[in-house]
Amino acid sequence: MLKVKLAAASIALALGLAACVSTDDNDTTASTDLTSGLMLEDFDTSVRPQDDLFMFVNGSWYENTEIPSDRSRFGSFDMLARQNETRLRSIIEDAADKSAAEGTNEQKIGDFYNSFMDEERIEALGLSPIQPMLAQIGGINSHEELTTTMASMRRDGLGGPLAFYVSTDAKNPEVYALHLVQSGLGLPDRDYYFRDNAEFENIRTKYVEYLEAMFAELGHENAADAAQRVYDLELSLAEHHWTRLEIRDAEARYNKMSIDEVRALTGDINYDAMAEAAGVTAADYVIVNTPSYIETLGEMYTDVDLATWKDYLQVRLLSSFASRLHSTVADLQFDFYSTTLNGTPEQQERWKRGVQATNGALGEVLGQEYVARHFPPEAKERMGELIDNLLVAMEQSINELEWMTPDTKVEALEKLANFTPKIGYPDEWRDFSDLEIMPGDLIGNTIRAANFEYDENIADIGQPVDRSRWGMNPQRVNAYYSPTANEIVFPAGILQPPFFDMNADDAVNYGGIGAVIGHEIGHGFDDQGSRYDGQGNLRNWWSDQDREQFEALTGMLVEQYSAFEPLPGMHIDGRISLGENIGDHVGLLSAYRAYQMSLDGEASPVMDGFTGEQRFFLSWAQIWKGKYREDAMRAQLARGPHSPAQYRALGAPRNIPAFYEAFNVQEGDGMYLAPEDRVIIW
Repeated sequence: MLKVKLAAASIALALGLAACVSTDDNDTTASTDLTSGLMLEDFDTSVRPQDDLFMFVNGSWYENTEIPSDRSRFGSFDMLARQNETRLRSIIEDAADKSAAEGTNEQKIGDFYNSFMDEERIEALGLSPIQPMLAQIGGINSHEELTTTMASMRRDGLGGPLAFYVSTDAKNPEVYALHLVQSGLGLPDRDYYFRDNAEFENIRTKYVEYLEAMFAELGHENAADAAQRVYDLELSLAEHHWTRLEIRDAEARYNKMSIDEVRALTGDINYDAMAEAAGVTAADYVIVNTPSYIETLGEMYTDVDLATWKDYLQVRLLSSFASRLHSTVADLQFDFYSTTLNGTPEQQERWKRGVQATNGALGEVLGQEYVARHFPPEAKERMGELIDNLLVAMEQSINELEWMTPDTKVEALEKLANFTPKIGYPDEWRDFSDLEIMPGDLIGNTIRAANFEYDENIADIGQPVDRSRWGMNPQRVNAYYSPTANEIVFPAGILQPPFFDMNADDAVNYGGIGAVIGHEIGHGFDDQGSRYDGQGNLRNWWSDQDREQFEALTGMLVEQYSAFEPLPGMHIDGRISLGENIGDHVGLLSAYRAYQMSLDGEASPVMDGFTGEQRFFLSWAQIWKGKYREDAMRAQLARGPHSPAQYRALGAPRNIPAFYEAFNVQEGDGMYLAPEDRVIIW
């Protein structure tokens, strides 16, 4: 059995947020006078928490805050990301100002950033940095040559109608395997091609106009015709793409095939030539994620004329590199992908884009210095105590489940006992020695960075899984669960207010980072994570009876979230967002249980007029502070899988009895759900 560790009243983190308690970056000592951790200035007390918890906690902020002109949305995550962006800028510019020795991390950071910031050179070069690749595509003379060109250019970062990647074999999680999956659309998702309303029709019209403008920049003799042909090709691909709901199904997307079977599946696409050009011949089997799409692509491949395929590849190439080319094409790309799709009015300042580009190429290198400056080692141990408490809370929840039979509980508890937490940053840093970054060569640097990542990835084929690796950089404001590793990971970037405040009472920390920890634990037991066992195997460890009970409960949650209508006529898709919504419910319930354990039978303190139980739920709503432009909300609803922030703040608490007790929620209140409609899954 897991044993609970009572968390310290505050966790010594070195990261701060301007809206919260200000601390020195290297101060790891919490104040002796703990605060409530609540941002009272953001509250709207004209709203009752029983009616709308989100607006009670965030209403004044929501009414008085304008979304920055270079963003499509703004909220707690974005505020921290913006703060971290400024910190990364300092690290990058320190490196850029140095005369660092060639091959050092400082030289690579500085030269990459400086190559992005050299606007005069970028404007003068025009499209010349990508002309060799454009010419290579233009010189394709057969579908066989088309196949090898697409495969080889994937190493440079150019996507085509299908994609290889190397990841853990879900039914043999000690080994890396080659995967094959659908790809190739210029719009964010297949449904963008088919949604039948005025807003999405406008998006499709604007997309064809964007393609035409890009073809004009390429000097195409008939840009309008090329744009329509490429759109029609993508439409035919989209017709056979799996939906987001279909591809969520872990069992459905696991299709292990021999090389002979893949050869047959790909039809007119020569698999051997493709594998040779892509450098993936080491694979003795392939896991095909979307077999029906791959089969149809193989059937239609040679029916599409070579000129259309070449136009398709050339415009994708230009679009892929547009943000790092001269301003005309960079602005065209921004106008469609940021303004039309997400409503963002203005481009970000160039330094911000330079920081993001450098972070994309050298993220872990920057992360190493970020951790040294902004995340003290002591924080790992303190964060570990919170995780231990949440795991104990989850263990108790499983043991108390009334709907689950004893044999399945044993399996669930075994899985929980095998969770691996990772906190802050990797124990060992990646070696970037083989990555060459040159001054004044932005496109070359971008391609070499893509080559470096690609080569490292495909070198894993058939190799033992390295469980020390991280899937996020330390500066990322996020967290994740990996089902094949059965691990929960919390980068340093999220371990700061409002998620965790070292000067705040425990209630706000359990309602913030505690619920985030619980959310990631919950992913191990959501509708898809629950299909994996404690060793990361995609294996059914459920009895039929228990799975049926589980799916009945999750079905109720689907209905709850599908009733939310953030935009007129556009609801949250409770099926696509189910995994995230389960994570929120499990996370909040487990965190509340852990908070109660931390009180050790004592009454919670009243601070700023709120009990600890109330502050716990207020903290939950506080971390989901956020607002969206209408186009960004539409995109969020269309793509998923997360429910918009406001609905995450509202959705979970109304299922939890402790919320009703904390605020005396009664029938008729806005947050009220009838007892028979409330869902407790874990």
